[in-house]
Amino acid sequence: MIKKDDNPKFQKFGLCYQDGRVWFTREAERRFYFILTLIMLVTGILYKIGAV
Repeated sequence: MIKKDDNPKFQKFGLCYQDGRVWFTREAERRFYFILTLIMLVTGILYKIGAV
């Protein structure tokens, strides 16, 4: 079994698929949720002004 710390893809992209699970680094998880928050903010603004 390859450890997450030894996997070069995990170190480069911040995520790794292992044993049927997806593992994220803390930075990758924060980036993911920040982008989702921005998408929700933009769609909320567009909904309020009637563009969506």
